[in-house]
Amino acid sequence: MTTADHRRLGRDLDLYGTDPLIGAGLPFWLPDGATVRHTLEEYVRGLERHTGYVHVYSPVLGKRTLYEISGHWSHYRDGMFPPLDDGAGPDGDQLVLRPSLCPHHALVYRSRARSHRELPLRVAELGDMYRQEPSGSLGGLTRVRSIRLNDAHIFCTPDQVVAETAAALALIGRAHRALGITPVRHRLSLPGPGGKYAGDPAVWEHATDLLVAALKEAGLDWEEGPGEAAFYGPKVDVQIADPAGRESTLSTVQVDLHQPERFDLHYTGPDGARHRPVMVHRSVIGSIERVVAHLIEVHRGAFPAWLAPLQAVALPVAPDQERAAADLADRARRRGLRAGTAPADGGALGARIRAHRLVPYQAVIGAREAARGTVSVRLRDGRRLPPLPADAFLDRVDTLVAAHTTDLWRD
Repeated sequence: MTTADHRRLGRDLDLYGTDPLIGAGLPFWLPDGATVRHTLEEYVRGLERHTGYVHVYSPVLGKRTLYEISGHWSHYRDGMFPPLDDGAGPDGDQLVLRPSLCPHHALVYRSRARSHRELPLRVAELGDMYRQEPSGSLGGLTRVRSIRLNDAHIFCTPDQVVAETAAALALIGRAHRALGITPVRHRLSLPGPGGKYAGDPAVWEHATDLLVAALKEAGLDWEEGPGEAAFYGPKVDVQIADPAGRESTLSTVQVDLHQPERFDLHYTGPDGARHRPVMVHRSVIGSIERVVAHLIEVHRGAFPAWLAPLQAVALPVAPDQERAAADLADRARRRGLRAGTAPADGGALGARIRAHRLVPYQAVIGAREAARGTVSVRLRDGRRLPPLPADAFLDRVDTLVAAHTTDLWRD
């Protein structure tokens, strides 16, 4: 395990933990890790709202019949937990922990009649799902059994598919820039020989052509990955790599012409007839567990300021400045910033600064600053700024955090 491994850093930074009594592949989030997770979830929800998505909640359980219709039971059963022993309803149908959100979203779509005027309908959810990963493959946050997925499904007309897919790829790029993530490549994941895939080969070829057109519209280069497709359709996988060079998929966009048919989804077209929508699966940041693992390793705990568990800390030089430091932290919190103090009785100023080296903004308050209502600012990257009025400092930090930028400071 390297010093950049998220399993070691996650423990050292008190972000998450595990316990045999909970079970392998089932991490729990400690306060600082929960703050990172919550902030990340709220960011992606806001990003989706601003780009026309509506959010839903759906249950983590479903009848086995649901996954038989979707194709998961026949194509993905080995990755699913067995039906609940006492989960049979009055009709005798077994209940299963869901391995995916898409069947639920298909039912959300068909919960009422739809018109072409409503499309595209972008349905998003941060939902939990469960995969029965082999115990030997579990590790840290990257391979887990309980997964919190940033998922969405775009129901659209055939002539909207390319534009919607390209827009989803652009949204992924925007989120990656805010998080400081640099993908290593975009992979066009296609069926391979001997695989179990649902549907007609001609339908697969059409779905692949749509993805290629979207990649071109988005201006992205790609490499083909035979054998990496989902069982119901081809996809674009946005690949990342850890410090050791091991590659994995973070974000994905898939064109699905299979499940709309399986669930008999339709909309009323301008001609008054029933038409079949296309279902575009899309995940901007993938699973919360995997993206946090990657962020830990990329930033080594020094997260972008908007994502940091503690964004600003006030450091009084001596006990006489404790009140001014507490007042600054309180004003920062009232603005919605995550701020605290490092009291003078916690050791020498230099030791307290080092103890808070991962905090983006350190506001040092000595006798002169307290008397003038200013702060001496130290940035996490080592820069020191001229003394600033306390309000000007808070205004600047507030603006930078709201912008979801990876920049620590802009004049």
